[in-house]
Amino acid sequence: MILEGKRLLITGVVTRDSIAWEVARQAQESGAEVVLTGFGRARRMTERAAARLPHEVDVLELDVNSDDDLSALTADLTERWGTLDGVLHAIAFAPGDALGGAFLETPTTSALTAFQTSAVSLKCLTASLLPLLEQADGGASVVGLDFDASVAWPVYDWMGVAKAGLEAVSRYLARDVGPRGVRVNLVSAGPIETLAAGGIPGFEKLAGSWGDTAPLGWDSSDPSAVAGTVCYLLSDLSRGVTGEIIHVDGGYHAMGAPVA
Repeated sequence: MILEGKRLLITGVVTRDSIAWEVARQAQESGAEVVLTGFGRARRMTERAAARLPHEVDVLELDVNSDDDLSALTADLTERWGTLDGVLHAIAFAPGDALGGAFLETPTTSALTAFQTSAVSLKCLTASLLPLLEQADGGASVVGLDFDASVAWPVYDWMGVAKAGLEAVSRYLARDVGPRGVRVNLVSAGPIETLAAGGIPGFEKLAGSWGDTAPLGWDSSDPSAVAGTVCYLLSDLSRGVTGEIIHVDGGYHAMGAPVA
């Protein structure tokens, strides 16, 4: 089992449809010990989803924009394990007025909220946990979930800008934590029908057209391929990989037009 003995922190589990939930499931079945995080009122949803995993897990409070929460999380994991082999950053948020096609009208405060929560948070989470990640035997891995930011998407607006920031943050993190034995990579996933995706106006149209262009096809209801790649990056099989963005999108990103 590729994650045998690994101790992993997984953020972003809200429902069983979450990519992060599928990562947690596959990680447990691959031998990892897992802790989840939840936030505010949604933490109850995380706990209900956690109860459906193969093995019991704890859910810790984490508002990634709160220094106090980050400190408490690090203290808990230090007492619990004393080391950390991997982290999944599956955190993103944009206010409603930062999505939907009114890019030019979005208030600056909303754009900054999207950037802070969806991009800067990768640095904040990694930096807070770095003392634990440095202790991992054979190196540790930080993985973030991405959506291709090399192009502009309909209605994605400032979340797309935030994802571009996430990609840049991941490269600079890879530069700075690599000498300390920590890898940083992103998985750029095709559209998956999650709770968060449901809050993006026009998501259904985007997801529906994906299969016409992706040469491998695409099932937006199945996060397993994305989760499998995340687990690979969390494992020692990826020990030589950092600063990378791996596309798990059926090949959509490489096509210039729909496949006949």
